[in-house]
Amino acid sequence: MNKKLKGNYFIDFNFKILIFLCILISLPTKILALENKILFKINNNIITTVDVLNEIKYLKLLNKNFKNLEQDKIYKIAKNSAIKDMIKENHLKKFFKEIELDEVFVEKFILDYFSRYNFSSIEDLEKFLIENNLKLSFMEKKITLQLMWNELILKKFSQNIKINKNKIEKQILEKKLQQEFLISEIVFNIKSKDELQNKFNEIREEIKNNSFSNAALIHSISDTSINGGKLGWIKESSLSSEIKNVIKDTKIGEITMPVSIPGAFIILYKEDKRESLVKLDIKKEMDKIIKKRTNEQLNQFSNIYYNKIKKNVNIYEF
Repeated sequence: MNKKLKGNYFIDFNFKILIFLCILISLPTKILALENKILFKINNNIITTVDVLNEIKYLKLLNKNFKNLEQDKIYKIAKNSAIKDMIKENHLKKFFKEIELDEVFVEKFILDYFSRYNFSSIEDLEKFLIENNLKLSFMEKKITLQLMWNELILKKFSQNIKINKNKIEKQILEKKLQQEFLISEIVFNIKSKDELQNKFNEIREEIKNNSFSNAALIHSISDTSINGGKLGWIKESSLSSEIKNVIKDTKIGEITMPVSIPGAFIILYKEDKRESLVKLDIKKEMDKIIKKRTNEQLNQFSNIYYNKIKKNVNIYEF
């Protein structure tokens, strides 16, 4: 392999590198029983039983969470995947002289993708593939095909990508400002939920007649009771979603309704609130969000473009 792609490789492997990454399958016996014969013809190219079997083994290798798929679904997924690759390959030949990339680059890409297996070399990976009845050349061909497809989509649709950087920056700056709440707590137990309203009324009456601090000292089972239940300034990010929503909906100077927590109930007093700055690398966050949204749009363009060219392809099933 000697042809190198130009352009940006920031597109994630998740950018439809293989539409079937999320599918695991076990080999259907009805396919295994077949001889190697032509299943489909696309233009002047054919897809055989062996091609579909290799696709099944490949899908199985990539994701091992779908062992219970029905055999018909297994066949359909592998068949559609093989057809899709064939259509893409034929179309790419209109733009590239060879469906080929630098071998070192492709091998490194594959090693990175399979990093969870901790392969130290391409030889280790190749041995692993052989153990799973697959060839490295098969893997390289599939990865090369999809990388070149990604490059084509990028070239064709990069001008159509719409990213509002000002809006993203504004969202990041809003994330930098985090609310903090000055709150106190009363944690209490009850023998049954039927007692909850009576207990709450008792605590609320104590707060009304004296103070939240006194009520905490009398009723709270938390260690904070000795200092009136004071928790100090608490960042919203450290609160559970339920507690955070309750606190945000509570006005300053008011108490919350009892909230269920593991093994007890809690009443919170919202004394004050403020905003604090969160340490955030704005550039890093910007790049991360822009990359994500770019990939999302490219995925959409890829699907639209593939479906468009597929309409002009004759697929014959034998």
